[in-house]
Amino acid sequence: MFVLGIEAATPVAGVAVVEDGRILAERLVNNRRTHSVNLLPMIKAVIEEAGITPKEINGVAVSAGPGSFTGLRIGMTTAKTLAWIWQIPVIGVSTLEALALPLVARDQILCPILNARKNEVYANIFKGRVGRPENLSGPLAIRISELVQRLDKWPGKITFIGDAVPVYQEEIQTLMGDRAAFGPQASQLPRGAAVAELGYLEMVAGGGVLPLELKADYIRLSEAEVKLAAKCGK
Repeated sequence: MFVLGIEAATPVAGVAVVEDGRILAERLVNNRRTHSVNLLPMIKAVIEEAGITPKEINGVAVSAGPGSFTGLRIGMTTAKTLAWIWQIPVIGVSTLEALALPLVARDQILCPILNARKNEVYANIFKGRVGRPENLSGPLAIRISELVQRLDKWPGKITFIGDAVPVYQEEIQTLMGDRAAFGPQASQLPRGAAVAELGYLEMVAGGGVLPLELKADYIRLSEAEVKLAAKCGK
């Protein structure tokens, strides 16, 4: 079974092809070009590098949030369009679970955090285990101080990963001391391969939906929606 994975929920554009859980090809770009420019050439390249044709792909997995509203829309639209053209299922994958996946074999608490702006992070609390992480709490849009209070529920070290780590590392260390650990630089960026692998696991379990059924998980309202709600007095 071949699954194409697409990551566009953050400033990183990542795509990969996996076959039965094995990564065949992967590309990652972290530059200032928009995902609408990067994604399609990258998808074409990884399919060719995997040595297959689009007709052989069985499902398209895409990072469905939380993350950048613009990036999510570009990634979701790309995935849903390809799935519709190829007449295959599409699978929405948590951006935060995709971040945690490479560290799941470590038997500890993992806390992926993405920069949500407005002094908040998108966060999830996972327990590492073989296979895929166990979701303990989240996803959340939350301030670091509130997240640290929530993490007091679980003893021992907490490993933080994600693109919000460089922004909030000092504050986390101040609040948590030696309990806070931080993943390597490679763990700060979500990977298309992790999205594809989670999509593959969902496909094996009978998951996947029609393109029109897939919804993004934004977690909180966009700025435009906040302003509209205020204008309408809601």
